[in-house]
Amino acid sequence: VDFLKLYPLSFSEFLMATGNERFAKLLKKQDFEMITNFKQTYIDALKQYYFVGGMPEAVQSFAESKDFNEVRTIQKRILAAYEQDFSKHAPSNIVPRIRQLWNNIPTQLAKENKKFIYGLVKEGARAREYEIALSWLIDCGLVYQINRINNCKIPLSAYQDFNAFKLYLLDVGLLAAKAGVDDKTILEGNAIFEEFKGSLTEQYVLCQIKECTDLDVFYWSSDTGIAELDFITQIGRNNVPIEVKASENLQAKSLKSFVQKYNTPVNIRTSMSNYRKEEWLINIPLYSVGNIEKIINNN
Repeated sequence: VDFLKLYPLSFSEFLMATGNERFAKLLKKQDFEMITNFKQTYIDALKQYYFVGGMPEAVQSFAESKDFNEVRTIQKRILAAYEQDFSKHAPSNIVPRIRQLWNNIPTQLAKENKKFIYGLVKEGARAREYEIALSWLIDCGLVYQINRINNCKIPLSAYQDFNAFKLYLLDVGLLAAKAGVDDKTILEGNAIFEEFKGSLTEQYVLCQIKECTDLDVFYWSSDTGIAELDFITQIGRNNVPIEVKASENLQAKSLKSFVQKYNTPVNIRTSMSNYRKEEWLINIPLYSVGNIEKIINNN
């Protein structure tokens, strides 16, 4: 039996679907000199993707009409259909808990420390009350659970802390819809959005890794909780830490403290800045992050 796992469209596929095939091809070729020449085109398309996401119906509608209101209507319909599925397919006694978890994800991601806290779902809530509900959402492919690791040895999966994790939705556009972020806020940006922009960018980066590679993804935080690294994955023989920056702010304090602690040879920051390779760090533009595995293997 062959199983085929379908994901939302990646950013590169979104470019192809919206008539920008040549820009998608440039990303695939990793021609960063040429990519830099078209930086603004990529940034504009990326902002559109943050809003539209990769759900096929939403992308098709946007490709045909460029109507953001119509896209949001479709996304809300998809979200409503998922919620109807909860009561259709899940055991009735856990449906309320599934809904509580599902509706709480944007709130959890908006926090400074994005570790999932059951007490924010419902006061006094305990993990065991929600275990089956969480498994149901994960098994259906509606959420990604990213576990914390407490060491940087190979394989990373052996050092997971299953009690500390972050939850993300399956699609960046659905997160924007669920959080009620409108198109002008994303496309033009404003001060209110700054706080949530990091969450949307993290969601986007995780989705690109999941949609474009077979890599397992984790996150790391120091025992004191002062430093937290957005993601870490194993590529080839290296554990590769990834720090996500929503704009061109390039201070990578958590990444620095991680590298000092574990002396990792390959370290990634992804931001709106151009591709560049430094002594201890490779900066990958956010719009190229789907190619992270190939970029590292070619370095």
